[in-house]
Parts: sequence; structure tokens; C-alpha cells
Amino acid sequence: MDTMSAEDSLARAQTTIQRIIASRDDRVSLVTQIAIEIGAEIIEDVIPPGHDLNSVDLSRRYKTSRTPIREALMLLEKEGLVDIPPRRRPRVLVMDLPMIREIYRTRAAILEFVSADVAETASPEELDQLEAAVADMARACSDGNVNAYLWANIAFHDLNLVVSKNLTAKRIVESLLLKTIRLRRKSLSQEGRLAASLDDHKRLVRAYRERDPRLAAALVHANHYNALRNLESSSQ
Repeated sequence: MDTMSAEDSLARAQTTIQRIIASRDDRVSLVTQIAIEIGAEIIEDVIPPGHDLNSVDLSRRYKTSRTPIREALMLLEKEGLVDIPPRRRPRVLVMDLPMIREIYRTRAAILEFVSADVAETASPEELDQLEAAVADMARACSDGNVNAYLWANIAFHDLNLVVSKNLTAKRIVESLLLKTIRLRRKSLSQEGRLAASLDDHKRLVRAYRERDPRLAAALVHANHYNALRNLESSSQ
């Protein structure tokens, strides 16, 4: 996990999208494969926000008719990556500040409940697993590798949700995941943000070990709102 190239990060994005789509429909079809590849390119900023998604060009790329392209783009619209305005060409979704605030406030509120559950119910073995996930984050932080840190952070929170055993929270957070990956990378790219995030997660695991649900929830709240402030300042 120490180093991660752009190609490795793109592959992780594809795997993540495939996992989320498979949770709704486990058939790997041409439509889902197109959605996985285009979605990963959106997440990795290969296709930037606001970019037109021309179905004619994409049908040439995938050597298929425009129908599977349209269906794939509709699938990505449901996942919050693509905007399909009436009578206009589909484009990569552009998130404005009100939408970003809404996403971060919602995610923070849910993960506060999750962290409180983990602090109260996680087994020692589960806490060891979470600590190992933070160690992966620490190695990426030491290397200054934002992509490696991002995916280690995603792995930590995936595990955190599993340990919480709160299936409702897990479904909601996963429904927001694809929308947040670009935002999280942008926030983590700000100077000093990797180290601050790592410190928050180390303190979170300590709060878990101390069985302190209030401190755990407060740390999750602070981490999300600090990230949100970073995004707000970078958007001005």
C-alpha cells in the first residue's frame, strides 16, 4: 500500500463501482462494464466535472450502439456521477457548495452513530483490524501518496461500517460513496490535510479502545467538518 500509481487508483475505482453496482444487480453486462469504466474515469478526474458525455463518441469507443451507452449513463446518474438534463447532452455532474455541504453533513451525522456503535460493541480482534487499517493510512501518509491514503481511508471506513453491524447506516453511506471520492481526494490534497486526517483516525481508534462513544462521535464530526471547510475554502 506504500505506493499507488494513477493506473492502480483507476483499477481501485473500477473495483469499487463494480462492488456497488453488484449489490443491486450481480450480472456483469455490457451496460455495467461501460458504467464501471466511465464511472472510474469520472472518479479519477480522467473525465472532469462538467465534461459532455457524447453517446456517439462513446458508442464508437465501445464499438456498440448508443442504447447501451445511454443505459450505462443512466446507471451512473443514479449513482450521482452523471447529470442528464432534459433535451440536453449528458455530462459529468458538477457539485455546487450546497450539495457538497448536504453530503458532508449527512455523512458526518450517520458516521457519528456508527462510531458510537463501534466504541460500545467492537471486539478486541475487530479493533486490531481497524488499527491495522490505520497503519496502512500511516504508510501512505508517510509517502505523501494521496491516492494510496484515500483508498486506505475508504478501506478503513468500509471496515468500520462492517464492525458497527449497522446495516442501515452501511447502505446509506455506500450510496454516498461514489459521490464523495473526488471530494475526499480534493480535500486530502490540501497542505497538511493528510497528517491531520491520520491523527484524527489514530485518536478515533484510541477512543474505541477506551470505550468512549461520545469522544468517537466527536472526532468523526470534527474530521468531516474540517474536510468540508477545506473544500469550502478551495472553492472560493
